[in-house]
Amino acid sequence: MAKISTQSKKDLFIHIGIIVSLLLVIFLGFFFVYLPFTTNHGEAITVPDLKKKSVADLEEFLDTKDLRYEVDCTFVANIPPLTIIAQYPPPGAKVKEGRKIYVTVVSNTAPLIKMPKLTDMTHRSAQMLLKSVGLEEGNISYVPDMAQNAVLRQLYNGKEILPGQPITKGSKIDLELGEGLGTAQFEAPSVIGMPLDEAKIAIIGSGLKVGQQMELPAEEGQAPGSIVRQNPDAGSNVRIGDVIDLWVTPQSLEPTENGTIQPEP
Repeated sequence: MAKISTQSKKDLFIHIGIIVSLLLVIFLGFFFVYLPFTTNHGEAITVPDLKKKSVADLEEFLDTKDLRYEVDCTFVANIPPLTIIAQYPPPGAKVKEGRKIYVTVVSNTAPLIKMPKLTDMTHRSAQMLLKSVGLEEGNISYVPDMAQNAVLRQLYNGKEILPGQPITKGSKIDLELGEGLGTAQFEAPSVIGMPLDEAKIAIIGSGLKVGQQMELPAEEGQAPGSIVRQNPDAGSNVRIGDVIDLWVTPQSLEPTENGTIQPEP
């Protein structure tokens, strides 16, 4: 066994220097040779842009980059299912081999949500509420009403949908809004002599509203249930949403003892 000579201070310092040098070589070799070799230190991978790719191609694509992934699902309207819409780390980031990439994917099926109450809201407020719950605005229609631009009805597939009913997220909701009374004047239509049902259709079709309906005794030649008076009169200036009051003969008449026809009491 070799012996270390320590007969002089010089020999002692030489041996101490050798030992320190060996330790330094081991230290530097561990951190700058062994660790980089085992951990691929300094070999950074650029994260690719995964957005708009399909999940079906994701695993094979990332395997070629020595990366892994984890998926989180959400629903977004008008985007094909299984499309990647977000990722972390972002494209262009530098990561090590085997780093996990987190991706957000559009789910196959839309979740059900509760239909919010839009009626009595302004059009703008209804738009904001629809967007916040994940619904879309559909067709807009206007009807004569004093509440201008207020939501009067909410409809889905042509039918009114009540608040609280389940509906698929991303669905389009049609809105019926109040048009206001308007400022343009036009002549009131004449409904004198019409049956009550036809008179109502003519009034509503002109953008007006049916007001009070009062009975008047029928005179000779007047049919039962027909309009004998209106207010405003035909030809008077009216505006969209104005009300037309009607006077109508009784629906059924019965003969008197002397043969004349008079309304039922």
